[in-house]
This record gives sequence, structure tokens and C-alpha cells, in this order.
Amino acid sequence: MTTTSTTASASRRGRPGYDREGLITVCVETFNRHGYEATSMGALSRELGISKSAIYHHVSSKEEILDIALNRSLAELERVVTEAEALDASAVAELEMILSESVKVLTTSLPYVTLLLRLRGNSEMEVKALQRRREITLRIAELIRQAQQDGDLREDIDARTASRLAMGTINSIVDWYRPVGGAPDAALAETVKQIILGGLRAPEGR
Repeated sequence: MTTTSTTASASRRGRPGYDREGLITVCVETFNRHGYEATSMGALSRELGISKSAIYHHVSSKEEILDIALNRSLAELERVVTEAEALDASAVAELEMILSESVKVLTTSLPYVTLLLRLRGNSEMEVKALQRRREITLRIAELIRQAQQDGDLREDIDARTASRLAMGTINSIVDWYRPVGGAPDAALAETVKQIILGGLRAPEGR
């Protein structure tokens, strides 16, 4: 009984009803509803139903919450690219994986990715996050260009434009998708992949 009581007490220390992960998730959702710039620590305190000092038990500032959230979503997207590159497969196969797995990241981490996509570069932290996003888009453009050279994708489409359109299609999902159960939406990922690549694939029998 003592051990259980002590563990429960420690898990609630300084933040009634919230652990660090849960607190950050609520804060991210609040940023998405009201805008990061417009959301004060006082507003977060009211949304969470706890004091500002209880929030500071977990994080030092609103900026730290943003940093944690952006790193989480970007790390997941960068992981997708790294794992695709590790396949040692054709460029088009790597591209297929990146497209479908990026959709799955979005559907499982929707609030975090939504926050990332709404950045406007108003701080050094945001500028760096936007640069990391651009690097992912550039990597996809390189894969498209290589797949064109391999004959797997049509050559009459600009690779960088195609990359931007592909990621723009995936990013637009945040505006209408509502997750169910927290599992990756494999059916949606497959649909998006087929639609994007359907317009890029080279005709058979070339």
C-alpha cells in the first residue's frame, strides 16, 4: 500500500491531473485553436485548470513548449526520410515510403504537425523549424529527380514543384482529418500515395 501510494503521489507531483506529456498536448491544442502568439501562460493555465506554477513545474516557458512540440513532429518526419533512405531501394520506392509514412505521422500526431504547419517564422526557433521542413521537401525533390532519371516517373514535370505539391497535399489533411483511436490511418496513406504518384508515374511500356 505504501509503495502504491508513494508512486501515485510522485506521478501527480506539482500538477493535478497532468503528467508532462499530457500537459504539453493540451498546450499544443490550445496554440492551434487560438494561435501561438495570442496564447499566454495565463491562458494555458485557464485551459488546463491549474496554476501557472504547476505548469512551470514541467516547462520553463511557452517557448519551451513550442520547442518540444516542433522537435517532436519534425523528428518523426525526419525519421521517415532516414528510414526510407536506409531501404537501399530505388528512388521511387523510397518516395512511396516517404509519402505514405508521412501521412501516418500526420494522422497519429495531428496536433503537433498542425502546429508545425502553422508557423510563420516569427522567431529564430520557428525559422529553424521551417528550414528543417524545407530540407525534407528538398530531399523529396531529389528522389523525384532520381526516379525521373531511372524512368519510373515522367520527366516533363519539374521535380521541385512536384515535391512542393506532394507535401502540400499531405499537409492539407490537417484542415479536415479527424483521428479515430490514435492509430495510423493506413487506408488514407495508401490513397494519398496513389493519387500523388498516379500523376507522376511514367507511362508503362516506355
